[in-house]
Amino acid sequence: MIAVQGVQGARVGVLGLGRSGRATCAALAAGGAEVCAWDDSQEARAAAQDTAIPLVDLTRGAALERLSALIVSPGIAHLYPAPHPVIDAAMALGIPIDNDIGLFFRSLGRAGWEMLDNPPRVIAVTGSNGKSTTTALIAHILRTTGRPVQMAGNIGTGVLSIEPPGDGAVVVLELSSYQIELARALTPDIAVFTNLSPDHLDRHGGPGGYFAAKRRLFAEGGPDRAIIGVDEAEGRFLAMQMGEGPGDNRVIRVSSGQKLAGAGWSVFARKGFLAEWRGGRQVAAIDLREMPGLPGAHNHQNACAAYAACRALGLGPRQIEPALASFAGLPHRSQLVAEIAGVRYVNDSKATNVDSAAKALQAFDRIHWIAGGLGKEGGIAALGPHLGSVVRAYLIGHSARDFALQLGAVPHEICETMHAAVARAHAQARPGDVVLLAPAAASFDQYPDFEKRGEDFMRAVNALVAR
Repeated sequence: MIAVQGVQGARVGVLGLGRSGRATCAALAAGGAEVCAWDDSQEARAAAQDTAIPLVDLTRGAALERLSALIVSPGIAHLYPAPHPVIDAAMALGIPIDNDIGLFFRSLGRAGWEMLDNPPRVIAVTGSNGKSTTTALIAHILRTTGRPVQMAGNIGTGVLSIEPPGDGAVVVLELSSYQIELARALTPDIAVFTNLSPDHLDRHGGPGGYFAAKRRLFAEGGPDRAIIGVDEAEGRFLAMQMGEGPGDNRVIRVSSGQKLAGAGWSVFARKGFLAEWRGGRQVAAIDLREMPGLPGAHNHQNACAAYAACRALGLGPRQIEPALASFAGLPHRSQLVAEIAGVRYVNDSKATNVDSAAKALQAFDRIHWIAGGLGKEGGIAALGPHLGSVVRAYLIGHSARDFALQLGAVPHEICETMHAAVARAHAQARPGDVVLLAPAAASFDQYPDFEKRGEDFMRAVNALVAR
C-alpha cells in the first residue's frame, strides 16, 4: 500500500466506495488521516461497513465543513453534465477536491530514494482506445526482461493498493480522462497518448473538453519523455506543443499506417512491420504479422507505443521483440477464445464505441460479426466504410433494430441474445472465417459491464467446444 503523505491528523472525505474508493480510505488511514466516507449506493455502503470504513453522510452540509479535502472516485461527475451535489457543495466551501491518482503522485516518493542506484519510474498511459492493451504490453515486456513492475490505475489494481516500488522498479498506470482531469498532482516520468476518438463527451462538455482532460497528463504532468500517437490532429497538436523542434527526442511520435519522416524519434507500423527511426535513419525493425496476441493495425499501434516506452527506459530492440511475440493479449480485447473446425472465435467485448469496433473489423477477413447493445449517439452509421469483410451480422440487445437499419446491403439478422447470435454464427461460418464479438455499443442493457458480456460470449463458444 502507498500511504498518503501530508494528511496526518487531517479530516478527509471520500466520495465513492468502489475498488479505488476503498483503497483510498485505507491509504489515507495509513497516512494518519481521519477518514469519513460515503457512497450513494446502500449496497456499497454496506460493503464498506464490513471493512470498518467510517461512514458519514456527506450529502448533509454540516458534514463537509470540517473537511480538509474531498477525494472523489472517477465514476462520479464533478463538472459535466452537472456536479454531484456533494462535490458542488464542497467547491462552494472552497474544499480542495482530488482523486486517488493525485494522492498517488504526491505520495509516491519516500525517504531514501536518493540513495537508490535506479530510482523507481512511472509510466502513465492514456488515450481513447488501446490504453489497456498498451499498459499491459509495457508491463509484460518489462516483466519478461527482468524488470520489477507493477500495473495499476484504470486496469487491475487500485493505484494506492500497490506496494511501494523499490530499486529499478517501474509502475505502469492506465489513466482515463476522468482520472486525469481531477488529479491535483501529475508527475509521470514517461507519458503515453495512444489516440483520440469521440467518447465520454457528456462528462467533458464536448470533444474539446475531452481532449483537454487527456492533455493535462502532458501539459501539467511534465514527463521527461512524451510518446504520442499522431494519427489524429489532436495527437499532432500535442506532439507539437511538447517538442522544441523537429529533432527534439523528448517526444517520440507513434503511428500505425504511415511512415513518419523528420529528424526526430519515431516508431511506426506499416504492412505489419514495426520500424524505429532516429535522426533520419532506421535503427530497428520488427515483424509483427505472426504475433497472435497483437492482431490488426490497432494492435500494431499499441505495440509501437509500448515499444517506444520500453526504449525510453533503455531496453534494446532485441530484448523487446521476443517479449512482444510472447504477449497473449488481454481478455475481451481481440481475445482468441477458440478455434472450432477452422473457424476462429474472437472476443472484443471492449469495443464499446464505433472507433474501436472499426479497428476490430479491419483486423480480420471474412467476419461473422456480433454487434449491438446500448448504442451510442449516431449508432453504427460511421462503420459503413469498414464493413467490407463482414459476411453477415448478428445483432443483439437494445439497439439491434436501429443497427439493422444502418447496415445497408450487409446481410444481417436480429438475434436478441448472445447465445442465439453465437449459435447462428456457428451454423453459418466456414473454415477460415472469424466469428467476432465487437459490439460497437455499451453493455448496460443486458450486462453490468463489458467484461460480463465478453464472459457470456466465451461461455457460448465454450459450449460449442464441449459438444
